[in-house]
Amino acid sequence: MNQVKSILKDFYDIDISGVLPQQGGWASLAYKVLNKNQSYFLKVYEKSRASTPKLTALIDQYVPILVWLINNSSLNGKITVPLITNSGEYKCEDENAIYLLYDYIEGETIGDRDLTDDQVHQFSKIITELHSYEDIPIGTDAIKEDFDVPFIQSLRQKLKNGREDLQDDVWTIINSCISPLNNLIQTVEVLSQNLKNCDLRMALCHTDLHYWNLMQSGQGLILIDWEGLKLAPVEADLMFLVDKPYFAEFLSVYQNTTHRNFEINPHVLKFYQGRRRLEDIWEFIEQLLYDEQDEQERYLTKNYLRKELNSIGGNFKF
Repeated sequence: MNQVKSILKDFYDIDISGVLPQQGGWASLAYKVLNKNQSYFLKVYEKSRASTPKLTALIDQYVPILVWLINNSSLNGKITVPLITNSGEYKCEDENAIYLLYDYIEGETIGDRDLTDDQVHQFSKIITELHSYEDIPIGTDAIKEDFDVPFIQSLRQKLKNGREDLQDDVWTIINSCISPLNNLIQTVEVLSQNLKNCDLRMALCHTDLHYWNLMQSGQGLILIDWEGLKLAPVEADLMFLVDKPYFAEFLSVYQNTTHRNFEINPHVLKFYQGRRRLEDIWEFIEQLLYDEQDEQERYLTKNYLRKELNSIGGNFKF
């Protein structure tokens, strides 16, 4: 608590009376921070985690876009933006972590539950509005999709070296899926090169549309965790929805306004599905290789890795 108390006082001039751990994502810690006037939500990216540099590198580029959306779109109240520090920054840091502070949202994460019909409609309206913006007066070059897969050479090298680079328990999990994994790597690389030469419409996309990033607050749905904001083909978002039972309803809302002639590009969709699968696999391998994990954390990470690997054979036959 003392470390959090110092951060809030030094960077935000907020005196706090309590700190309550919250359920965070796999890449960050989270706390509800209390003072006599209001509550805040503090997101903590530990510098010891291998994923932190990637998740925090573009904070100063993507947050101004969110601020612009709040002021210039119907997304006000439906997206989250960090509070600024005393010096006007969107983040602060010390030797241990990088911190983002938000107003606390009274509500609950959707998580493992299904969306209600009303939530599906609200969700559709949020994504429809987000995808309406492709040319805004805020710089987007830093978040523009380039179809690169920067981690793929590192992943390939680990697979080639096998037990030389990977612990026995990790290699045992991976080794049974080497052939489909290498096939997926090759396919994603081919799609990557082909899409670099295509003229594709790009719009603002969240790129991480799972239900742990959706909150119900009162009667409204809120989309959180915007680290992956990109200017990209909209399949970067729709890849999370195409297999949902409500996708036809979602698409009817989506096409009823500004996206009347939209059709999914199957090659772009396959690229995003394949790249996301490889990215998750690589991040779990990185955690097992480089992060300080206790026995339970390592057990869970290996289960996540096993689940991702097992999905390749059936779902990614290109």
